[in-house]
Amino acid sequence: MKAVRFSEYGDPSVLRYEDVEQPVPAAGQVRIRVAATSFNGVDGNIRAGFMQGPIPVTLPHTPGLDVAGTVDALGPDVDTVAVGDQVIGFLPMTGLGASAEYVLAPAEILTAAPSSIPLVDAAALPTVGLTAWQALFDHAELTAGQRVLINGAGGAVGDYAVQLAKNAGAYVIGVAGARSAGRVRAADEVLDPDSAGKAEPVDVVVNLAPVAPEQLAALVTLIRPGGVLVNTTVWMPAPSDEERGVRGVNLFVRSDAEQLAGLVALVDAGKLNVDVARRVPLAALASVHAEPGAVPGKTVIVVGS
Repeated sequence: MKAVRFSEYGDPSVLRYEDVEQPVPAAGQVRIRVAATSFNGVDGNIRAGFMQGPIPVTLPHTPGLDVAGTVDALGPDVDTVAVGDQVIGFLPMTGLGASAEYVLAPAEILTAAPSSIPLVDAAALPTVGLTAWQALFDHAELTAGQRVLINGAGGAVGDYAVQLAKNAGAYVIGVAGARSAGRVRAADEVLDPDSAGKAEPVDVVVNLAPVAPEQLAALVTLIRPGGVLVNTTVWMPAPSDEERGVRGVNLFVRSDAEQLAGLVALVDAGKLNVDVARRVPLAALASVHAEPGAVPGKTVIVVGS
């Protein structure tokens, strides 16, 4: 089968499109014929060797945390899915990814793919959708009527976070640069980064942007006593304000099939839009890694025909 792998850490030139042996599922695993994966910023950081501490991988490594595809074979003791099922999932970060024609996945992380969008586009949902969900509801415990400021609302995670917060009945302030502000129309207010500090007090801040430590600390001052700041830039600890009871939480996304199924239900109900900016063939994955900046919306890497 074809796969994209790297055998050493480095710049995008270390990625190779090559023939590798088709994997065989072990107990509790399924083999998926991959329709698509997607590109996440962490893929580039893993490839460059920046994440060897928190995400140790074995070389050669195949990137691609998101998978959308069709169950092709079952390992022993798997009874939650069947051959032929269309599924999506957020693969284990330290295992082999879905930038390949076939990938193995623990059956427990998979959920049925949305029926209302193309299977390849569903690869844009798992990692970023779960990040947004866990930031808002697992850690911030957002409820209807609260005010939430989402810094970096124009990115892929921010897009889902704005939609999910609005669905939950929150008042949403989206902070986005000029390039992506148009993608934050669902928010109640849209501020540019220079104006974020002038926002009225909020109950929750979700930081999705690679800001400087002093900028992140400034966001804490916007939070009402007893509120929370959730930070997804894991290399920079989330600040807090103990005197006012403001918590700082560092989010490291985890796979959760039940939460992912909830996101799929929202997609199929027309309450959550999956924004795919473009579809790129697997053989061109290195060119995506080489781009200097993020593309608004998700880049889907198409593997199957």
